[in-house]
Amino acid sequence: MSTRYDYVIIGGGSAGCVVATRLSEDADCRVLLLESGGPDTRPDIAAPPAWPALWGTDVDYGYRTVPQSGTRGAAHDWPRGHALGGSHSINAMVYLRGHRDDFDQWAKLGCTGWDYDSLLPYFCRMETTFGRDSRLRGTEGPLRPAPSSAPNPLSRVFVEAAVAAGYPHTDDFNGAHGEGAGWHDLSITAGLRQSTAAAYLHPVLDQRPNLTVSTFARAHRLLFDGDRCAGVEYRQDGKTRTVHADREVVLSAGAVDSPRLLLLSGVGPAAELEQVGVKVVHDLPGVGRNLHDHPLCSVIYEATQPIPPGETNHAETSLLWRSHPALSGPDMQLMFIHTPFGPPSLPAPPNSFTFGLATIPDARGTVRITGPDPAAQPVIDPNYLGSDNDVKRLVDAVEVAREIAAAPPFAAWRGKEVHPGTDTRDARGLRDFVSRATGTYFHPVGTCAMGTGPESVVDLDLRLRGVQGLRVADASVMPRIVCVNTNAATIMIGEKAGDLIRAGSS
Repeated sequence: MSTRYDYVIIGGGSAGCVVATRLSEDADCRVLLLESGGPDTRPDIAAPPAWPALWGTDVDYGYRTVPQSGTRGAAHDWPRGHALGGSHSINAMVYLRGHRDDFDQWAKLGCTGWDYDSLLPYFCRMETTFGRDSRLRGTEGPLRPAPSSAPNPLSRVFVEAAVAAGYPHTDDFNGAHGEGAGWHDLSITAGLRQSTAAAYLHPVLDQRPNLTVSTFARAHRLLFDGDRCAGVEYRQDGKTRTVHADREVVLSAGAVDSPRLLLLSGVGPAAELEQVGVKVVHDLPGVGRNLHDHPLCSVIYEATQPIPPGETNHAETSLLWRSHPALSGPDMQLMFIHTPFGPPSLPAPPNSFTFGLATIPDARGTVRITGPDPAAQPVIDPNYLGSDNDVKRLVDAVEVAREIAAAPPFAAWRGKEVHPGTDTRDARGLRDFVSRATGTYFHPVGTCAMGTGPESVVDLDLRLRGVQGLRVADASVMPRIVCVNTNAATIMIGEKAGDLIRAGSS
């Protein structure tokens, strides 16, 4: 393998596979994609219902947060993908872009060019859809998102119950009406998971000699020549290797490992780096800050009749709404899951169903390192429920779940309210329940936030501030989390990054 490329991309996940594919469309560019995990050949990666069994295996980094005071001192497992496709190879395959307002909020935060209308062409470029509004949905892209082709009957009951409870119905969350209850698209095609590795990378690998994919290649440090990022030091086959980028290095390792690699390389808050024995290369205070993830609170009911086994991803329908009518867009999501699903503190009978309640949090946390050793685990503190407003919104959401569960369409299915239980009614009891029942929604973002202020890490072209030849393109650049699952927005970032990089190199 060569030691020089035009572009070196670190991380073959949701965004990295896209960036590598788009940059290698230019046959004159030599592109290297480094992935710390292995190929995505494990059979249960492709099987949609098997995703929960992937966690804790060799395709999962198996990260864990520090104890969270907002969730009664619990530490939470944070599965992160460790194979080609990244977390898109182990996630629940929900394909929701986010509401128009999510991206307009980015623009209001100073991210000009990242509003919904500006990003719509990238969302369309990603996908091929059928029978949708072609002004808003793609028809020629690599991904083929669609609602469940084998829906669980309980999913249909949920949509009917939400409408009966007074919530509007939407026929396409990714179309003109992104609020209400409905069937969301899934990253499943012909019964198989379709990650960005499957959709973007694999179809072109044999056709592009200018694109090299190197697996089991764990990046340890970025290499600098003055203020320019010149390459990457990585570990593979028990050996330390180096590779140089003649044009740019693109960091697409995700909301944990992108800031982690920057910190290990001496890019971050200078005082903190000095404190843990890392030589400072560039003082950039925002690296590892602004970490946030949707807190997910589970309301669980036992079913009165057997729930058929899931044939897709166990979660085919959602509800989006606003916690306050003055808001310009939804900040709440209810993911209906036709199995019991919650933190370990919430055991439930196997024949149960779950209302997974999430909010756009006000609380912010951090990703830090303990020293210069690349093998040391990162220190992940998402600060769950660190804002009282986050708690209040989830308490109110519990009542939304109960309202929908009480609607007539659930009458033939609704058994005992397992969690929180019918005895939990007052505000104090519900707040206590939320602290016990809340964990991760597996959507970390924001740790290399894009923006114009002093805490921003990348500029509006995703260039690392104060450093030449280095960009970040993954969920870590989101200044504010979208109101839904983050995967589709991360893929979009990869698409736009490809254009930005090519424009900057022309």
